[in-house]
Amino acid sequence: MSTDLLSIGAFARLCRLSVKQLRHYDELGLLPPKRVDAATGYRYYGRDQVRDAMAIALLRGFDVPLSSIARMLGGDRGVQDAVLRAEQRRLEERIAAQRRAWQALERLVAEGLLHQEVALSREPERRLLVCSAECAPEEIGAAMGRCVEQVTAAAAGLEWSPPLWGRFPVDLRERVAVAVGVAAPTAAPVPGTRVEHLPGGLAATALHTGPYEQLFLTYQAVFAWVHERALRPRGSVYEEYLDDPRTTDPAGLRTRIVVPLHEEE
Repeated sequence: MSTDLLSIGAFARLCRLSVKQLRHYDELGLLPPKRVDAATGYRYYGRDQVRDAMAIALLRGFDVPLSSIARMLGGDRGVQDAVLRAEQRRLEERIAAQRRAWQALERLVAEGLLHQEVALSREPERRLLVCSAECAPEEIGAAMGRCVEQVTAAAAGLEWSPPLWGRFPVDLRERVAVAVGVAAPTAAPVPGTRVEHLPGGLAATALHTGPYEQLFLTYQAVFAWVHERALRPRGSVYEEYLDDPRTTDPAGLRTRIVVPLHEEE
C-alpha cells in the first residue's frame, strides 16, 4: 500500500473529524476513499483529501445543501467562489430571519398576546395561477420562497400584476401543502402551474404589518377572534402580500390574512 494513503482512523485524526463522519461523507458520495481493501473493507484516504474533508465538515455545519457541496468540490476556483458567495447570502438571510423571529419572541414576552383589529368581510371569488409544494411546518418559509420563484417565472410572459397570494391549511400537521398564486389573466393553465379558485364569501380578515416571521402573532389574534364568536373556518387560509419584500423594509411589509368562514343558514 502506498505510504501516501492513510487509514480512516489516521485520516480522521488529521482532519479532526470522527470516523463516523467520514463514513457518512462516503455514503453521501461527497468524499469517497482513495482505496477500499477488498478483503477487509478498510478505507484509505490520501493527504490531498484533507482540505475537502475539512471543507465538507464546515459546510455541513452551516446546513449547506449536498448539491451545493458537491458542485463546489467538483468545480474550479470560479465555481467554488460562486457557490461560497451564494451560500453566504443564504446564511445571512437566514440569520436576519432568525433575528426577526427573536424580536417576535421578545415582543410576546414583553407585551403578551397581540391585540389585533379583526373584521368580517365578504371576499370575491378569485382565480389564480399557482405553484404548490409540500413541506414540514418549519420549512414553510423556504417552500414558499421556491413557489414564488416558480410562479413568477411561469407567469413572466403574461400580463399580471401584484399582489401575490399564499395558501395554507387551517391546521398544521407533520406535512403541509402550501401554494403561491398570481391573479390569472387566462383560464388556461400555464406550464408549471395550475388554475385554482379562491372561494368567495364571508371571511375574517386582519392586516399584519411587519416581518413574515411575526405573522403567527396576528394569526393567533384572528383565530382567537373567530373562536370567541363561535365561527368556523372553511377550507384553507390565505395571505395577500401587499408589498414587495425586495423593495420594502421587513418592518413595513403589509400582509392581509383571510380566513374563510362557514355561513350559518
